[in-house]
Amino acid sequence: MVQQVTSGIKISVATNYEGSFYRNLKMQYAFAYTVTIENQSKDVVQLYARYWKILDALNSTETVVGEGVVGEKPVLNPGESHTYTSGCLLASPFGAMQGYYNMVNFTTTTQFKVNIPTFKLSAAFAIN
Repeated sequence: MVQQVTSGIKISVATNYEGSFYRNLKMQYAFAYTVTIENQSKDVVQLYARYWKILDALNSTETVVGEGVVGEKPVLNPGESHTYTSGCLLASPFGAMQGYYNMVNFTTTTQFKVNIPTFKLSAAFAIN
């Protein structure tokens, strides 16, 4: 598990290899990741958008930009957390993800970015 705190918001990420399959005659490796967003600040905040850069060992990069996370825009009071699980497909058994969340502080009405720590995606069978 990797963790990072930005502006009082703690992000924790755990990953899991889910398996592989052929899709359009190409091998795909499926990974799940579980993110916990914990509000350690004194203010009420809301996550309203996300940015991901997904990298694989074959030098392929995919960028994902969108509203919320898995269809939600969670509001977090001080001390509250929100956990969700999502996933991605890679063309190789190794990769990584990095990114950030766009959030708003309801007390100050300011928008800010919360960094998501870079985390590795790896299939256990491919590790020496």
